[in-house]
Amino acid sequence: MSALLHRTQMNNRGLQTRPAASPGRMLASRIHLRHCREGVRAEAHAESRVAAAPPQTHREAAGLRGAFASVALAACLALQLPAGLPAQAVEGGSRMAEEAAAVTAATIEDSVAGATESGTAGGLQTVYFGNGCFWGRQKDFVDVEMKQLGRTPEKLTALVGYAAGTQTGPGGKVCYVYSDPRTHYDALGHAEVVQLGVSTDPRVAEEEMRAFAARYFQQFRQTPGGMQRSDPQDKGPAYRNVIGIPGGVNSPVFRVIQEENKYGMELREGRGNVMGRGGATEDDILNTVWVVDSAQLPFYRAERYHQFHNGLGKIFPSEYVRDLRNLVAGLGRIEPTGCPELPF
Repeated sequence: MSALLHRTQMNNRGLQTRPAASPGRMLASRIHLRHCREGVRAEAHAESRVAAAPPQTHREAAGLRGAFASVALAACLALQLPAGLPAQAVEGGSRMAEEAAAVTAATIEDSVAGATESGTAGGLQTVYFGNGCFWGRQKDFVDVEMKQLGRTPEKLTALVGYAAGTQTGPGGKVCYVYSDPRTHYDALGHAEVVQLGVSTDPRVAEEEMRAFAARYFQQFRQTPGGMQRSDPQDKGPAYRNVIGIPGGVNSPVFRVIQEENKYGMELREGRGNVMGRGGATEDDILNTVWVVDSAQLPFYRAERYHQFHNGLGKIFPSEYVRDLRNLVAGLGRIEPTGCPELPF
């Protein structure tokens, strides 16, 4: 069975087996009301930034205020629906939240100072990790962010996407395979990865990178031939093991990667995969992790339908695949990329 067919079947199975409303989900719904209030606080923070802005930036600051106000409303629409409502009502609220987020996304990107090409908020630097299908890996890193680093849902940075290739398609697009063949991520040399944000403070960055790297290497298992990722059925350069950090092997945090590499996998310097007639220049190799410079090989966020997805053979809680996804959508962080979106 192909990986694509396997993914589609697993996803459909996940949709068919969503649990009905339960006391636990009712409690989760009440907990998520706090996130709505956080959105309102964000709007209030934007208001204070307007007041503090120099006169020549009042227009930009006012735009930021309006964007956050709309995002706060989107978050409320997505999260204040009681867990016991019919599915149609919940999905309707989700669509309203996503539409509101889409309207405000451009304003947010233009107004928030320091936003990077890959969408990580100012004050953080972008890193990424890849080793097989990115669906389950995103869940792993979300858990690290929340449980180990203490980040709230509004502060999460884990998003799935494509990286470590050297090319883009027309219009700078990098897309999944349900698109114009010229934009296919695998044909352009990219791998499936999870983007994460780490602090620009060296001390904090080391702590965060250590947590992410430790979890990354835990995702492999020992075999007679070396360390193998957890889903070896997905083969080829699109699923290769790769870590992207600013500066690559010359980064100050590369030492952390080496220290957390408990099973001695080969860490090989990469310069970006190119797909040619002879195959990949940086291929899928057992027991090997390519380490690349994320500043030179940027992250390209994947389509919405890939974000906060069930894993391969794993059904994640609805609080993750629905509620958290709606929250992030309401904050404008998974707006459409220009690649085709699928309704699953």
